Amino acid sequence: MLSRLRANGYTISAETYRRVAYTALVALWLIVLTGAAVRLTGSGLGCPDWPKCYGGVIAPSQLHAWIEYGNRLISGFVGLAAIAAGILAWRRRPFRWELALFGALLPLGVLAQIGLGALTVENDLAPGFVMSHYILSMLILDASFALAWCSTYEPGERERSTDRLGVWAVRCLLPIGALTIAVGTAVTAAGPHAGGAGTGDVIKRLDFRGADTLSWLVNRHAALAIVFLLSVIAVTLLLMRPGGDRRAVRPLTVLIGLLIAQAALGITQYNLELPAELVWLHVLLATIVWLTMLWSVGRAGRIAARPEKGAVQLDQSPVRR
Repeated sequence: MLSRLRANGYTISAETYRRVAYTALVALWLIVLTGAAVRLTGSGLGCPDWPKCYGGVIAPSQLHAWIEYGNRLISGFVGLAAIAAGILAWRRRPFRWELALFGALLPLGVLAQIGLGALTVENDLAPGFVMSHYILSMLILDASFALAWCSTYEPGERERSTDRLGVWAVRCLLPIGALTIAVGTAVTAAGPHAGGAGTGDVIKRLDFRGADTLSWLVNRHAALAIVFLLSVIAVTLLLMRPGGDRRAVRPLTVLIGLLIAQAALGITQYNLELPAELVWLHVLLATIVWLTMLWSVGRAGRIAARPEKGAVQLDQSPVRR
């Protein structure tokens, strides 16, 4: 296909490719939510085989089968969006190697997800596979966000920041947030919504601490969430100091609000014994939290090079674009 595009001399503008990149981002975000719906409705084994459903190309008249098979069909659209983003990055003008790199990661990630999805079904939704499935989705979302963000600006369009401490502080929030989400994934794997319907499906849940596994993980997840929230508040105050670069203050402020809402929702769903609807909202907010975290890093920008020794620096104040 690439050779055919070259032969036809087909190219697309930066603006058009930007739309393609954001379409892929939205599609990859939606598939995370539909995948969570499959798990929370107990439809993980709605189709016990893969890629067909009960040996056919049309799912039988069973609710769980339709939910699981519908998610697979939606995955087809997501795959097309990812492939388009990957291929068209080579036809974008002006060509940019970083867009081609991020674009290539999307179809590769989707292919890896397809293979991992098949293994997950074959292994009867073993917790390790289910958790890996979600974490891989978040990694693909990372690449998709990077593609969309980089396609938004041309090289040199955004001035670099001279606030080295502020930029690195924002970046250091990433591992804290990632660990919080990863432990949250383990909480779901230990809870009542591990993926099976419960009427005939035998689904293994995380139980490394026996009956106390769920409460143990919930407490760790809550502690990490508090650390994450306090860290975001501290970094926001750091950026607002005299001479700080405040470009990332707005997304970080949004992130603070989301984390507070997420904490309130988490406490509510736990006290109500984890109803599936509230758990799905928790997953929805988790993906928005992560995208907002990536937005914050993008807004913080890249760090300007250190001035050479002896060079005259006219303005040392950080940019605020």
